[in-house]
Amino acid sequence: MILGKDIVLPEGVDINEVSDGYHTFNELYDFRKMYNAVLFNEWAEAGKYEVHKSLKHNDGEECFGGGWFIVVAILPDGQITNHYKIEDWELFSLPVKDRALYKYDGHTGADVLQRLASI
Repeated sequence: MILGKDIVLPEGVDINEVSDGYHTFNELYDFRKMYNAVLFNEWAEAGKYEVHKSLKHNDGEECFGGGWFIVVAILPDGQITNHYKIEDWELFSLPVKDRALYKYDGHTGADVLQRLASI
């Protein structure tokens, strides 16, 4: 398996179990998910930012064809979003919408980091 253009993993190696010596990709993804859930839940409870979750994107299509959902927060500098498997639905105590309320604004990972840093 080739990762990027300079990293090659041996066949049969599960990328999700690759570690930096401290955490695997799976562990880091779980950390991100829990941090995201705690933060979005706090925002929802405090009414600080507009947050919601939905099984469908703004265009009415199911997230990734089904089995996934989107969480959305509208911050002063723009939206931030993430997708999670349906098994994690209950982690996010957010208002449920029939579909995401806003069209994806094209934000990148760098945009999300900047938008979070600005608050």
